Amino acid sequence: MRHFSLERYWQGASPVHRLDPRLKLLAALAYVLVTSSVPARGCWALLALGVLALGAALASEIPVHVTIRRSMIVLPFAGMAAVSLPFTRTGDVVWAWRPFVWAVTVTDEGLLAFASVVVRAWLSGWVGGLLVATTPFPSLLRAMRALHVPSALTTILSFTYRYLHVLVVEATRLQTAREARSAGPGGSLAWRVRVLGGMIGSLFIRSYERSERIYAAMLSRGFSGQMRTLDELTWRAADTWAALGWGALLAAIAIAGWVPC
Repeated sequence: MRHFSLERYWQGASPVHRLDPRLKLLAALAYVLVTSSVPARGCWALLALGVLALGAALASEIPVHVTIRRSMIVLPFAGMAAVSLPFTRTGDVVWAWRPFVWAVTVTDEGLLAFASVVVRAWLSGWVGGLLVATTPFPSLLRAMRALHVPSALTTILSFTYRYLHVLVVEATRLQTAREARSAGPGGSLAWRVRVLGGMIGSLFIRSYERSERIYAAMLSRGFSGQMRTLDELTWRAADTWAALGWGALLAAIAIAGWVPC
């Protein structure tokens, strides 16, 4: 049986690990907000944001290459979202192609916008990866509840985190059963589609029945819509100083972002 887990927590006792989860969540959101608001030509601000993310990675005592490798997952999505910018933004033409009656041009402003979007997405993914690497997911959920994130959202995230691997295991069992009843990987496309549709339907029915049993079990144990835990979040003086320092740096970078390169 294959093992599947959403957990990306890196065990440690660094200063970043010891910070309050509420602070780390708000700090990551503030970083993403500042990164998104920096103008495309604010390359000095983007460089400063990269140095700030690097400093956070070093303070977390997680190997930098690990955090960078994890952040690379956002690059394909960012590239797909921004792939049209070099061809649609106005500016000085740096490359042109005229196939038949069409004209395809790439401008300098478009390339700058493309690079800016990709870099911003990568930096945001880097800090987001540091957040989940230094904070266990249950602690993140407690922080969300403490910050008054709607309980429906936190409950959905909690159940997704808890039971997604169960769905993966069920799907693996269905795939194993299909392979055990097949003479080989052959078969027409229509047969494959029919079998896949049956597997999806069976997985949906099993998931629905399991959810009904789980919900009934939770109601019998006093569940009232709120996920309760015994651990309490504690805000320390170190959290206050870290929040002030992080906020001051982000504010300075946001101001400097309007200075063009």
